[in-house]
Amino acid sequence: MEQSKRTEQAMQSLKRLIVSFVCCLPMSLLGLLIMLLLIYNSFSVFSLHLDPIPPIKSTISLTHHQILHHHSSSSTATSSSDSDTSLLLVVKETSLGYVQKQNVSSTRTERRKRRLKRRIELTSPVTQRPQGRSRPRFKTRIKSFLSTSSCESLFFMTWISSIESFGDRERFTIESLFKSHPNSCLILVSNSLDCDRGTLILKPFTDKGLKVLPIKPDFAYIFKDTSAEKWFERLKKGMFSPGVIPLEQNLSNLLRLVLLYKFGGIYLDTDVIIIKPLSHLHNVIGAQSVDSITRKWSRLNTAVLIFDKNHPLLKRFIDEFSRTFNGNKWGHNGPYLVSRVVGRINISSSSSDLGFSVLPPSAFYPVDWTRIRGFYRAPANESEANWSRKRLTHLRKHSFAVHLWNRESKKLRIEEGSIIHQLMSDSCIFCNSSSLHFS
Repeated sequence: MEQSKRTEQAMQSLKRLIVSFVCCLPMSLLGLLIMLLLIYNSFSVFSLHLDPIPPIKSTISLTHHQILHHHSSSSTATSSSDSDTSLLLVVKETSLGYVQKQNVSSTRTERRKRRLKRRIELTSPVTQRPQGRSRPRFKTRIKSFLSTSSCESLFFMTWISSIESFGDRERFTIESLFKSHPNSCLILVSNSLDCDRGTLILKPFTDKGLKVLPIKPDFAYIFKDTSAEKWFERLKKGMFSPGVIPLEQNLSNLLRLVLLYKFGGIYLDTDVIIIKPLSHLHNVIGAQSVDSITRKWSRLNTAVLIFDKNHPLLKRFIDEFSRTFNGNKWGHNGPYLVSRVVGRINISSSSSDLGFSVLPPSAFYPVDWTRIRGFYRAPANESEANWSRKRLTHLRKHSFAVHLWNRESKKLRIEEGSIIHQLMSDSCIFCNSSSLHFS
């Protein structure tokens, strides 16, 4: 009995051994096959004959053009050895590696310069190439415009956006300008509007005999003989970063200063409603806000600037822009810039009188950007109607213009009976148009 059990156990052990061998055999064969392949590949690689390569000296410094020329000469030779081919390959691999890296760096630099040039020219989405006939240069056109126009006042505006975004709001700023200054001249500096389509947009004004010139800026000519000239040259050469703030915005900040310095006149942003003539004002800048305790201005703004030609304060503004430009801080080269310069003048006892005035916020900025929405809403009850009437009376008495803070108000609808609607009704030229109800 015991003998039988032992025999049965032995048989079971044998069966398990056979099954294990059968199961492991494919893996063993696969492992053996892989090992043979590795041995074969190792033998093939390490037994490869390599021709000696002579030392390379000046050949490695060949330019890309010379390497290609050398390659074509070798291919047309009557005899060439394996060592010559090996030498050529080494030169191409070593030298081209350097040349290609150099070309990549050069290409990147060129791309940066091209992108910067496009931004400087106020492109994408600003530039619209002039359509139809070619137009004379800035210098010729602006001199001709000024010599043939009898301008009681000279206004400047800049438009740095696309022609599609120039809408009723912007056209109404021009309406209010000419309503208060019918014999004035407006130079609208813009790439996008200096084209046949832009001329068509402004045709309602020119048809009424109003003097408007849309003109593409020539920065080299405008900035010439000012500190802005060197700043602009350094910018074009990529000697500093234009920063994250749109370059067009900062160019507009500088452009308005230099235009007034070169020509004199009045600069207006395109989101300003003029409600009273500005022609009797000279050399003034407006305060945006005042300190609640000292009652002195705490920030100035550049949406409205009125200065004589070659005014020394404008030169200080331009010098400050060129010296302290920072393209990464909003307002640093605009409202904060003029605030810095005038602030230093106020606290300096040794500074001479530059002959300018800072007007209170009521002059150009009677409503803060945080409260502009209330000017667009119609009164909902008698209390709001009384407040609206008092506000309108105060504006008509103390304000020359109202800055609309476009960033905050551009999407607001002008409700009939609102303060803005009534101001626009007073200042319109095309009063039956839809401009009184733009949204």
